[in-house]
Amino acid sequence: MAKIELVLGDITTLKVDAIVNAANNSLLGGGGVDGAIHRAAGTELLDYCRSLKGCETGQAKITPGFNLPCRYVIHTVGPVWHGGDKGEPELLKSCYVKSLELANQYQLDTLAFPAISCGVYGYPAEQATKICIRTIHDKLNQSPMSLQTVLLVSFDARMHQHYQQTLTEFTTA
Repeated sequence: MAKIELVLGDITTLKVDAIVNAANNSLLGGGGVDGAIHRAAGTELLDYCRSLKGCETGQAKITPGFNLPCRYVIHTVGPVWHGGDKGEPELLKSCYVKSLELANQYQLDTLAFPAISCGVYGYPAEQATKICIRTIHDKLNQSPMSLQTVLLVSFDARMHQHYQQTLTEFTTA
């Protein structure tokens, strides 16, 4: 089974098979991790994403990594937080499931996730990390996967602490 590791740092610098982009529906770049990935990948990523004609919330699409050190970028659109009763948990879970399915389809060994929906989309970090870790763990245990390592990448120490606490609670439960 793949192992889950926590990383505090910049997802755009990781030498993994693929990184996940917390994208918006247009896939044409934005703020936060989305903007950073587009800047680091170069204009070819924007051109390629135009051909994809967007992505629905909870779904995922894959592109080459272009100027990034990874081979691929998996773009997934997380839900905007509206209090939790508008399907947000199911949509966030779907982001992880669809991304993992693409990683398996492309037979990737290493995959790095940012904290999907936890930035400007306002998803509460404690709830998001529980959905993230539970979904990844369950998906990796449900069926044979090519993945060996899944990285959960935090750009700031506060989010990293949320991941640490949730992973500790999950592994000791």
